[in-house]
Amino acid sequence: MKKVTWVTLIVALILGGIGVYQRLSLGHGVAAYSSSIPWGLWVSVYIFFIGLSAGAFLFSTLVYVFQIKEIEPLGRLSLLTALATLIAALITIWLDLGHMERFWRVFVSPNFRSAMAWMVWLYTAYFLLLLLELWGALRTDGVGNTLMLKILGVIGIPLAIAFHGGVGTLFAVVEAKPYWNTPLFPLLFLVSALSSGSAFLTLVTCLLWPDKSSEEFKAAIKFLSKAVVGLLALDLLFELAEVMVGTYSTSPEHFLPYKFILAGQNWWIFWVVHLLFGALIPIVLLTLPKASVNSITWATFLISLGFLAVRYNIVIPGLIVPPLPGLPSAYMEARLQYSYTPTLNEWLVTLFTLALASAILLLGQQYLPITRPLISSRKESTPGSFSS
Repeated sequence: MKKVTWVTLIVALILGGIGVYQRLSLGHGVAAYSSSIPWGLWVSVYIFFIGLSAGAFLFSTLVYVFQIKEIEPLGRLSLLTALATLIAALITIWLDLGHMERFWRVFVSPNFRSAMAWMVWLYTAYFLLLLLELWGALRTDGVGNTLMLKILGVIGIPLAIAFHGGVGTLFAVVEAKPYWNTPLFPLLFLVSALSSGSAFLTLVTCLLWPDKSSEEFKAAIKFLSKAVVGLLALDLLFELAEVMVGTYSTSPEHFLPYKFILAGQNWWIFWVVHLLFGALIPIVLLTLPKASVNSITWATFLISLGFLAVRYNIVIPGLIVPPLPGLPSAYMEARLQYSYTPTLNEWLVTLFTLALASAILLLGQQYLPITRPLISSRKESTPGSFSS
């Protein structure tokens, strides 16, 4: 099984690598962007990965800050998941930049009024914090300090909230796009991060945990399953409020994006991928009296897939509605139209980042004590030392 997994990942990385090469050599011409649609699948995937990272990290704080015993064995796995998905997110958005080679300029010529600049600085701080905290959690010499992990976790909580809420703010401050221009967006992003991050962490745990018959695994999965259902229900409640207010509006700029989501050509993304497969079926599977590991695995996979659809429906509907009625019919050039369908290259690049995150998780599980007990036991630890 492990050999099949690695072969599949290598094939995915090769195919995705072809897409990355095309993007680097041919530029944005390989994407379905236009003057009207400058963001597409890659931005959707980027905010999807960022949500997974923030959510997984916040769950790690339940171990290192709040000391929740049920998921204590998942502390290191949570941090690795947060790191892997952060790397995938940053590579995805880097490939979306028009001038990728200029990314460093945000550090040497900063604009302190730019929400995007603040996001880059927060990502950098968060990346360094993740590396330091994961290093501390993986130490096997028995002298690692629980206080250090707790302090890093406490620092990381507002950091994770700030950078993911900042992504929502980046959309919310665009006054020209009424669909995005709502104070609810930062909150929606945070709730979605917790919901998608908990589901993805549960999926990773079900796939990578070596001893699924152990009591620690059963206790952790039971806790996570309840958290996933509760957070998903909360996210759906926020989404219901957003849709009800949006569809009640008589202003075309507010109403048409929701019409595109609910009854447009991609209606199935919302009703089928998100609601049916990404919410209703998983809730049924997770609330079964004796849900098996397989059913939990499938449920959390479907939820993760559903949140990718949610992210897509955040980005595209906000761009697809023209600012003036009749504007699309005024031009016949393909790159000036208000329509968007991801190209094969966009899907290949997405495949690459998904495979890369998966490879990081597998390599970490195989070569680091992510799902194995550390060498030092609690009995051997001195006061102030730690063991997971």
